[in-house]
Amino acid sequence: MSKAAKTLSVVILDKEYRVACQPGEEEALLASAMELDERMRAIRQSGKIIGTERIAVMVALNMAHELLNANREGDEGDASLERRMRSLQDKVEVALHQFNQLEL
Repeated sequence: MSKAAKTLSVVILDKEYRVACQPGEEEALLASAMELDERMRAIRQSGKIIGTERIAVMVALNMAHELLNANREGDEGDASLERRMRSLQDKVEVALHQFNQLEL
């Protein structure tokens, strides 16, 4: 039986928001809210963007870009690891074949 979500209060750019949160996820939600608040404050302090909504959109775009780059890098790393594993497997198969030939 799943536990009911609870509501947490987070403050972002001095405004309080009530957010539903699954049990055990409270710490992650609070950390996420703090990260968002810090990024929004940094953009607001730069003075280049005015308005909470525009600041939030810029932070969202930056975070989406970072996430996509991290996923791409992870995919490239996975492909590289797969190539290395295939190469090692080929080497093991060649070594086993040579060993079998020596036993004959």
